[in-house]
Amino acid sequence: MRGGHRLAGDDEVGESELESGLWSRERILKRGGRAAWSRWTPCGSLRMEIDARFRYYFQHPWSRLVVAYLVTFFNFLIFAEDPVSHSQTEAHMIVVGNCFSFIVNKYPGGGWNFLKVLLWLLAIVTGLFAGKFVFHQRLFGRYLRLKMFREDHGSWMTMFFSTILFLFIFSHIYNLFLLMAGNMGPHIVTEYMGIRNESFMKIAAVGTWMGDFVTAWMVTDMMLQDQHYPDWGKAARRFWKQGNNRIVLFWTVLISLTSVVVLVISTDWISWDNLNRGFLPSDEVSRAFLASFILVFDLLIVMQDWEFPHFMGDLDMNLPGMSTTQVKVKLPVCKSIFKEEYHIHITGKWFNYGIIFLVLILDLNMWKNQIFYKPYEYGQYVGPGEKIYTVEEPDTLIDFNRSTLTWEWRSTNIDPQTNRTYVHRDMFLHSRYVGASLDVKCLAFIPSLAAFVLFGFFIWLLGRFQESEQGPENQDGAYERIKRKSPSEYSKDMGATPEEVHISMSETLKRANPMLLSVDAPHFGSSHTSISPCSTETLETHPSIVIDSAAPEEPAVSSDVDKPSPPD
Repeated sequence: MRGGHRLAGDDEVGESELESGLWSRERILKRGGRAAWSRWTPCGSLRMEIDARFRYYFQHPWSRLVVAYLVTFFNFLIFAEDPVSHSQTEAHMIVVGNCFSFIVNKYPGGGWNFLKVLLWLLAIVTGLFAGKFVFHQRLFGRYLRLKMFREDHGSWMTMFFSTILFLFIFSHIYNLFLLMAGNMGPHIVTEYMGIRNESFMKIAAVGTWMGDFVTAWMVTDMMLQDQHYPDWGKAARRFWKQGNNRIVLFWTVLISLTSVVVLVISTDWISWDNLNRGFLPSDEVSRAFLASFILVFDLLIVMQDWEFPHFMGDLDMNLPGMSTTQVKVKLPVCKSIFKEEYHIHITGKWFNYGIIFLVLILDLNMWKNQIFYKPYEYGQYVGPGEKIYTVEEPDTLIDFNRSTLTWEWRSTNIDPQTNRTYVHRDMFLHSRYVGASLDVKCLAFIPSLAAFVLFGFFIWLLGRFQESEQGPENQDGAYERIKRKSPSEYSKDMGATPEEVHISMSETLKRANPMLLSVDAPHFGSSHTSISPCSTETLETHPSIVIDSAAPEEPAVSSDVDKPSPPD
């Protein structure tokens, strides 16, 4: 808005009125607080204009698409350049490796198997309940007051990570029983997973491909469906919205590309070292920076969302390859135990960003591998030109040590089975190892550390409810929490349909007080004022909250968000 300003519930105020003193500093502070005063000052106006320009380009569809697809490319690049991807040693991964080993392998047999299964089942149940009621409701909801975790939003992702935490804890409890029994060393649960690094990295590559591609495809889908930037991609949007083009294209591209990717990764038909022929070979420092920037881009995908960091809007994107915004699964009802019906409800937003955080685990492990990489620990050694060689026979690694796993030894000693030097049986890689110090490699964590700090800072600053919004005790009465029953409970108690209950409650509040709090679901139904048309389920479960005053056409409080417009 140029030449004027507006406070909630007041008429537009021109710059001349500000200069004439009609709106004093005290009056502005009283009506809108210090945040409002900063917007009225020249510096505040300039800052708002700069912020608007930055957000316009930072959240532009092209910016979001470039970041999303660059992550996919960078993950393939680091998989190809990472020497760990060719290692024949046993894979290990902090925390996740313990959980995998706890559930999948290292079973001693007999009664120990029963104890192990009982403990990891107990860990899963404990993790689910702790994630829902301790971390999600109490920590994120009540204590930290994070908007993105309001009500039941994000509960499944919280429960998943909580389950991993408790599996890790219970694995150490199981190890304690083994130590007390004695002579159970081979069955101790550790971070070693019982599979080779080569196999694990192929699984991780396919997993990151699926996660990154689905994320990029969902970002593409959202860009082509929404109208935040109406002048962008008009022809593509028209084609995308015609019939079932979106669904057909999604599954066609996903199945075809995934088949090619899995075939290439699993069969090694295409060798990266034969393709690039040593063009710009990487070393451990450059690979560490590449892994760090992958972490940065993972967080950027979330931070570029139009609703970050609160995720309070009504934009509920369709799930990939589907025409619905959510998946609801009705659990079987056992009335003798449960008195209510329970549903599993996953929205497109959390499905999307849940995948990103799962991929983030693999990317963190990739970064860890680059920082602490030592060739000997992965059955590899350094040859001429600081090039890396990999021993491809896992059985022969048992008989080798630090003195024999070197270029000097393997290039001069003869293998009796082939009557040639051992080096002829090893895989040559163009990736290099220069022996950089840990201090130099840790510099690569600075970009990702800065991204994590900014991510947390914006959530803490802008993504939290105020203390006054946590209960009905509010001095100015601008906010009031209504404890709502579910539509089924209203129907049972009042003998009416959920729609009739909704209308009657709204009308009762309007008659009771002219300055009232109304629950008006159709308010967000208009495409002119809302972020995006929302689904019927969203309207039923997340009604908008507006305060009606004497001027109904200009509500004092509104949760609408203006669409970004290009800077002048």
